[in-house]
Amino acid sequence: MELGSILQFLENKSILITGATGFLAKILVEKVLRVQPNLKKLYLLLRAKDAKSATHRLNNEIIGKDLFRVLKEKLGTNLNSFVSEKITVVPGDISLEDLGLKDSILREEILNQVDVIVNLAATTNFDERYDVSLGLNTFGAKYVLNFAKKCVRLKVLIHVSTAYVSGERGGLILESPYGMSETLNGTLGLDIETEKRLVEEKVNDFRAKGATEEEITLAMKDFGLERARMFGWPNTYVFTKAMGEMLIGHLKENESVVILRPTIVTSTFKEPFPGWVEGIRTIDSLAVGYGKGKLTVFLGDLQAALDLIPADFVVNSIIVAMVAHANQPSDVIYQVGSSASNPITNADLQEFGYRYFSQKPWINKDGKPVKVTKALVLGDMASFERYMAFRYLLLLKGLEVVNVALCKYFQGTYINLRRKINFVMRLVELYKPYLFFGGIFDDLNTERLRMALRESGAEADLFCFDPKCIKWDEYFLNIHLPGIVKYVFK
Repeated sequence: MELGSILQFLENKSILITGATGFLAKILVEKVLRVQPNLKKLYLLLRAKDAKSATHRLNNEIIGKDLFRVLKEKLGTNLNSFVSEKITVVPGDISLEDLGLKDSILREEILNQVDVIVNLAATTNFDERYDVSLGLNTFGAKYVLNFAKKCVRLKVLIHVSTAYVSGERGGLILESPYGMSETLNGTLGLDIETEKRLVEEKVNDFRAKGATEEEITLAMKDFGLERARMFGWPNTYVFTKAMGEMLIGHLKENESVVILRPTIVTSTFKEPFPGWVEGIRTIDSLAVGYGKGKLTVFLGDLQAALDLIPADFVVNSIIVAMVAHANQPSDVIYQVGSSASNPITNADLQEFGYRYFSQKPWINKDGKPVKVTKALVLGDMASFERYMAFRYLLLLKGLEVVNVALCKYFQGTYINLRRKINFVMRLVELYKPYLFFGGIFDDLNTERLRMALRESGAEADLFCFDPKCIKWDEYFLNIHLPGIVKYVFK
């Protein structure tokens, strides 16, 4: 694989980015604007009712973020004119044909001008409504591909999926595609159009019976989990992302399409500055809960590899892949993670959290430091169930008896405790596959891409995405955890 100049490739190019207000999309927008000001145009597709609303979202949810401070310092008073020249906001919705574009003039402009499409639009909620997740993650992928086929100058489509489409597999997980109707447990009968029909029938049936939106939402969340587990996936998110990959593989024909599967994405390692993060993700919520003194137990296999990758590494891999595969019909898959070449374990994560919050304790709402202790480790589900039974379920049962005896005097307390226990149990059920995950993500294709970057010379450092350069203790103690604390307190 030969790789020409990345900066030269980006010059005078037009790129359509879907899901433009998302975490990775913002970092991608900032990167290309900063390193190649001679880029022709970025078309940013985001959900909005009209161009005015879309522009408001651009200014508040993208350009207005601290992420863009390096670019602002570089351009000074020229920032607004630069943004106006380089960025066109596109109100749309990838869950609709033609991406929901209502402006026919803008639609034709994009179809005639775009060189690259990066599909980052998705819902990453494990517990999403099935109809929403299917619309965005599965059929959204199809509609983006259909739109890409109409773009007369298109050189490559980058579809960002997730490494966890592999479900709960252990061992070495290869960078291999999913065929149509393929399932993880061998169950026959997966048909994507049938899934769509079942969802529509279920929603229509609920509405015909006068169900509330809250009731429909709960039912559709349960239905998504039911369908995912029927075919071997642990949750609605990875199930619908896997079906999105199936549709792309089946329908792509001769288009140059790259599927990129990141693992767990964390704060920026280096660019535009270390430690930028937005939103509290899975492992971050554990860190915050631990730092606040609210999380005193850890459920999971301490020796299991935790596959993390900084967000700027993922963005660099997207850019390098688009250059490597421009006008090169391919069906390559890149798994972008760290477990194969620089693994970190759950035990490491626990140790880093203890060291950080011992040295720099969380300050509670009363202005006092929170003292942390090493968390109690529950190494299997049986230990967790015993812990819950002794710590909470016996209390709940006792409260129920007292509540009945005292004519429901403690009804509010009882309902509140039961709700909290049910919430925790559902979260554990959703995240259990990852707490005890035994897989290592093969990255042979990704390593070839990294080798091509290294051999290209001068730009290798600017677009580096090699996890072997990360010292995890330094990253967590000096970059990631400070970034999370800053985000929570901002």
